[in-house]
Amino acid sequence: MRKLIFGMNVSVDGFVAAPGDDLGWSVPSDELFGFWSDRVAATELALYGRRLWEAMNGHWPTADQQPGVLPAHAEYARRWRAMPKVVFSSTLSAVVGNARLVGGDAVAEISRLKAGDGGPMDIGGATLGAAAARAGLIDEYVLLTAPVLLGAGRPMFPALGSWVNLDLVETRTFPGGVVLTRYETRR
Repeated sequence: MRKLIFGMNVSVDGFVAAPGDDLGWSVPSDELFGFWSDRVAATELALYGRRLWEAMNGHWPTADQQPGVLPAHAEYARRWRAMPKVVFSSTLSAVVGNARLVGGDAVAEISRLKAGDGGPMDIGGATLGAAAARAGLIDEYVLLTAPVLLGAGRPMFPALGSWVNLDLVETRTFPGGVVLTRYETRR
């Protein structure tokens, strides 16, 4: 059985995006960017909701070809392109690159993928992550909490329906005051 990991940048008050899907508050330090790049390299399969897919696919496929690109960004772009991806959307008609589109029941497909053999899967996007959490499919939560209060926006955890008990397995502080907390789901 594969491990499913849900990780995102989050504000202290629990939002992954400010109103208007503004992510300007979550610009990573070089060290934090390296953390995310290493996670991409270690991920066998990434699961994306539509919004996050559109944001990532709008930049990373050609980021390493832009003038003046930083070496770390070029490496991330190469890793991101190489990583297989599944995009869950009922509104997209196609996806490009190393990705396939699933328009049906996301929870059923995630359950099927999780039951198979292979390495870790990362899930990204608050809506998709919440659906997987409600279904009890997430094995690990990785929160990178930025020292900012947004007051409103897109919450990381919409209503889950029941408690999810967690065990803290790692903490780490990055430059700029971002704090990583990594939890495993208590089963």
